[in-house]
Amino acid sequence: MKRASIGGAALLFAAVLFWGTTRGVGPMPDAVSPAEAAMAPPSAGGATVKFFKSPVAVPAFNVTTIDGRQITAARGKVTIVNFWATWCPPCRAEIPALVALQAKYPDQLQILGVSEDEEGADVVRAFVAEHKINYPVVMATPEISALFPGVSALPTSFVIDQDGRVMQKHIGLLSATLTELETRALAGIDSHLTVELVEPDKPIGLENEAQAREIPGVNLAALSPTKRSQALRRLNSEGCTCGCGLTVARCRVDDPNCGVSLPIARRIVKDIADQ
Repeated sequence: MKRASIGGAALLFAAVLFWGTTRGVGPMPDAVSPAEAAMAPPSAGGATVKFFKSPVAVPAFNVTTIDGRQITAARGKVTIVNFWATWCPPCRAEIPALVALQAKYPDQLQILGVSEDEEGADVVRAFVAEHKINYPVVMATPEISALFPGVSALPTSFVIDQDGRVMQKHIGLLSATLTELETRALAGIDSHLTVELVEPDKPIGLENEAQAREIPGVNLAALSPTKRSQALRRLNSEGCTCGCGLTVARCRVDDPNCGVSLPIARRIVKDIADQ
C-alpha cells in the first residue's frame, strides 16, 4: 500500500505538470534588464505634473562647453539646466538618471550641466569622462548665473520649454520619474498627463538632500577653491548638536539664529583654513 501511494502521487504530479505545460504555464520570464526598463515610458496613469502659472522667459544663450564646443541653449527643445558640482553627493547620485534621460530623448531634450566647481575645468573634465556624461557641461559664469538667479544650493535644476520659458525649478536631488514625465509633457509626447499650473514655491531650507553653497554667518570667501570645496563637504555632512537632527549647513539655513550651529560651522572652516 505504501508503494502504491507513492506511485500514485508521482503519477498525479506528472499529470498536473503536463496539464500546466499544455495550458501555457512555463518557466518564469527573464527579469527586465535596466536598459530595457530605461526604454519603457513611465506610467502616466493618474500622474500629474506641475508647471509655473506665469513662467519667466529666458533668452537663448551661447555657452562654451568644457571640451571647447559652442552651443546655443534654451531654444527648440525641452531644456534642463542642471547646476551641480563634483563635490556634491546628490549631484553625483542623479547623474546616471540624467545620462539615461538624454540618451532616451535626444530629439526632444537637451540637458545642460553647469558646474559650480571652483577648482577648475580639469577636475570637471576628468569627472565627465569617468562617468560618461553624454550631455554638454559648462563652467558656471556670471552671465549664466544672471540668467538663473537664486542657486543657493546644489543641485538646482531649471526645466525650460521649447520657447525658452522656465516651467519648473527643482532644488535638490531630482526624481527620475518626475523629470521624465515633465519632459514628455513639455515635448508633447504624452497626452494622458494632467498638468497643474502653480505659483513658484519659495522653498525654506534644504530639501531632497540639497547641499548648501552659502552658509549664513560663515565667510567662505577667504578660503582657496580647494579648501572651500572641502569646507562645504564637511558643513553639508557633519551633524549639528543642537538637537535638530540636521547637518550643520542645513541648521544654519533653516535657523540662522541657532547659537549652536554657528560656532560649529566656524570651527569647521577654521580647521580647514589652518590645514
